[in-house]
Amino acid sequence: MMTTETGATADPVHLRDSASSIMNKVQEITGEIPQKQLTVEDLRRMREPVKRLVEAGRVLAVHEDQDGRCSARITLQDGQLFLHSLLRQPTPADAHTLQESEVVGMLEPSCTLAFLDLGWAGSTRGRVTIRLTPDTPLARQFVLLCTGQRGHTYRNTKLFGVVDKGQPGERVRGGDYESNDGEGGASLLPHLQEQYRESDRAGAVCSRYGPGGPKSAQFAIITRDHQDGHQWARCIGDVVSGLDVVRAAVNHSDITEVTVVDCGVVLPL
Repeated sequence: MMTTETGATADPVHLRDSASSIMNKVQEITGEIPQKQLTVEDLRRMREPVKRLVEAGRVLAVHEDQDGRCSARITLQDGQLFLHSLLRQPTPADAHTLQESEVVGMLEPSCTLAFLDLGWAGSTRGRVTIRLTPDTPLARQFVLLCTGQRGHTYRNTKLFGVVDKGQPGERVRGGDYESNDGEGGASLLPHLQEQYRESDRAGAVCSRYGPGGPKSAQFAIITRDHQDGHQWARCIGDVVSGLDVVRAAVNHSDITEVTVVDCGVVLPL
């Protein structure tokens, strides 16, 4: 409580509002946002101070579990906001953090975009962006493996096979987060059975095995249209950009040298 020169007592609520206004003015002038004040709404608005923080790599989504803290980068590229896979790594002292669960809550189940960054021969070759089939169990599992929310991730997994190379229906296989050789890839979610669509088009992304099977996390990306009316079952999405990167990987001399060097999801703005 404060007393004015006239002896009246100042309203503490008014004082708090004034202090808040002063802080907002300071932020506008300096372009700085005090640590721990960043919110999901700040990401959606993407005003200049927040944009600078994201571009500087100072915005992280954090997740706590029984093994400690892990964090995920949030990046901005070509006007799109990306949430990368969770990693167990120290949080920089100057980082602005948000809860990873709140950031994932920004996703729109009816229009989720995931990404896989492919690399080989010591460099990242490009990003593959996939529009997932709206809110199906296998699509939700794919998101979990791109974000690392359940501890497992497609990051650092290999592409381990090409089928029908150079022929109609050519496809590449990957997604074995367990043994990285095509022998693993167990389900993360129960009750994956559902009526999934079929496709014969290049760019389709399909689950390699039946829902609930021992390898249902594995996926195939079709790189050439199929013919003769054959349809691939259990399609969970379609490549919307980067199919040329997958085709370049198919033509690499050894497909097992092709790695998912990073992965994650696209956040709506």
